[in-house]
Order: sequence, then C-alpha cells, then structure tokens
Amino acid sequence: MEIDRTPGAAVRIDVWLWTARMFKTRNLATQACRGGHVQVDGQRVKAAQKVTIGQEVRVRKAGTEFIWKITGILPTRPGAAIAVGAYEDLTPAPDPALRGFVPKRDKGLGRPTKKDRRDLDRLRGRDSQR
Repeated sequence: MEIDRTPGAAVRIDVWLWTARMFKTRNLATQACRGGHVQVDGQRVKAAQKVTIGQEVRVRKAGTEFIWKITGILPTRPGAAIAVGAYEDLTPAPDPALRGFVPKRDKGLGRPTKKDRRDLDRLRGRDSQR
C-alpha cells in the first residue's frame, strides 16, 4: 500500500483520522467531529470536510490535545507501521509537573502491616485508639 503524496489529493477528515489510525472506527472519528473535538488549521470541522497535505489537525481526546500535520493521504486503512508515514506528530511532550505523585514502597516489603498503618496514622496526626 502506498501513501498518496500528490499535492492536490484530498479526503474527508473522518476518513483520514480513521485510516491514519487516530481512531479505532470511522464512527468514533465522525462522533469526535460532531462533538467539536477536531480542528483543522484552527477551525472546527464537520466530518465531511476535505483535508489536504500540509494541513494541521488538532484532536482533543481523553483530556489530551494531539496535533498532527498531514503528510500523506491513505486510500484504505493500512497497518500501524505504514500509517505513521501519513502524518508528522507535533504534539508537545506532557509537562512532568502535572503528573501526580505516586507513592512507592521499597521492593520486597509487601503490604503494610498493622504496625505500619498505626505509625502512619500517628505521623498524620490521627488517633489510632478509637
């Protein structure tokens, strides 16, 4: 399967999102367009909007905004390795400060014991005697 890189090539945005493997089904891509989660060059688009090579696509999905630049048009849905060639990922890396702190225990300690829990309660200022 070849990626069409002809400058005048155009395809519907929902089809491109599906063939480039941004959504699992074409129906999900269409619903995202209807819900206003898809923008092309900064403008909200309907599912039938045609896109061409060089346009920027922004998709808000699962609380994250993804940004892709279209570099090719796919005639059908290919494997993931081929689909990667149809776009350039411009999504910025997530800010590490926004990630929550994940408490970790030393390896091999297992579950906290009753004594550990009581010590933590005392440290937090809670009365373990009820």
